[in-house]
Amino acid sequence: MHKGFGIATAAGFAALVGIGSANAAGKLKIGVTATLEGTYTVLGEDGMRGYDLAVEAHGGKAGGREITTIVGSTDASPDSAVRAAKKLVEQDKVDVLISPLSGAEGIAIRDYSKTQPQITVINASSGAVETTYGDPSAGVTPSPTFYRFNLDGAQWHAGLGDYIYNVKHYKKIATLAEDYAFTYTQEMGLVVEYCKAGGQVTKRIWVPLGTKDFASFIPQLPDDVDAIYLGLGGADAVNFLNQYQQAGGNAHLIGGSIMVDQTVLSAKGKAKEALIGTPAASGMADNDPSPKWQAFVKAYQQHPKTGYFKNAFPGPSLLGISYYNSADAVFKALDKVKGDLSDGNKKFRVALQNMVLDAPNGQIRLDENRQAIGTNFVTEVVKDAKGDLVSKVVKVVPNVQQRLGFSKAAYDKFIPPGRDNPPCKKNYD
Repeated sequence: MHKGFGIATAAGFAALVGIGSANAAGKLKIGVTATLEGTYTVLGEDGMRGYDLAVEAHGGKAGGREITTIVGSTDASPDSAVRAAKKLVEQDKVDVLISPLSGAEGIAIRDYSKTQPQITVINASSGAVETTYGDPSAGVTPSPTFYRFNLDGAQWHAGLGDYIYNVKHYKKIATLAEDYAFTYTQEMGLVVEYCKAGGQVTKRIWVPLGTKDFASFIPQLPDDVDAIYLGLGGADAVNFLNQYQQAGGNAHLIGGSIMVDQTVLSAKGKAKEALIGTPAASGMADNDPSPKWQAFVKAYQQHPKTGYFKNAFPGPSLLGISYYNSADAVFKALDKVKGDLSDGNKKFRVALQNMVLDAPNGQIRLDENRQAIGTNFVTEVVKDAKGDLVSKVVKVVPNVQQRLGFSKAAYDKFIPPGRDNPPCKKNYD
């Protein structure tokens, strides 16, 4: 078990809620943003649970300094993310920024970080590919001060296209997803692998983030497909499942990464049971048997039900482990350099770049764009012995790199992903 897991230190809890004098001499100020408003509120709250576990695992200190945390609330929109980051960086003068949660937020924070070279930004959990890859077609490059210790949305779908084509034998699918950067990236990862294997994507339907009424979208779903991919999350996912069942929908489903984690699987009501048997892929799996993952789950479950943990899920979500890993990387790098953030964070950034993070969900290292290379999990939703819905590992995909095995020339054609890009075809060379 990780050192400090299960110990609800006063320093850790104070850091979570921002208690204490942020300007006290010697304290380390960490700025964190999370979606604590809107559709993705449940995701943001679980992200903060993961952050709190990281603070506790380090005994409330990093680089020999006591951690104090200032939290910025966002609603998953780029503007809200930049407003929160500007306050934390320019007014609160945090030493390090961990931000943001959502995909389009990540692209905005990438651009903001270029205007603030004095601050080092560690991605919290956002998964849009352009956040660290840039956009070669537009001459947009990665930010030299932005680091991401989680896989991007396409990497989180490594193995899924092959699995649904060759194991589930879904030869034709349609997709319904939220219309923004993260789900564009998720569909990119699915489409290029699935279509390369021989699959067909016959229709792509996009819905606004925050959709409450799916009445006009459900009739658009075609009947002549083997399954429907759902790139939804948070309240949108729950609303869709309820309305889809009420409409008599019974198609085979395929899940996006946040469609099948505990932010949805632990939701109230029976509509979520439509997800039983649903294949998906993510950077984590509820029943991952590895000792490190099981220790992380135990720490999450045993945490006192206070603060953000008051309404905790049966187990950590993808957001929980992503925030944990991001904070853990920050604290370990600060320990390595003994808290030295002088000379433009030079030593700290070298420590981040060279880090091999022995994370609960597998080893993580960074590529030349400061983007995570790590392990992905193909899963299916099942009921466990307690009757709870969980994601069960059916395949582990190690060493997933951002270009997904494609040459740079081929991969650059996918960037930026969008409503129709990449197209579905068998040969992408």
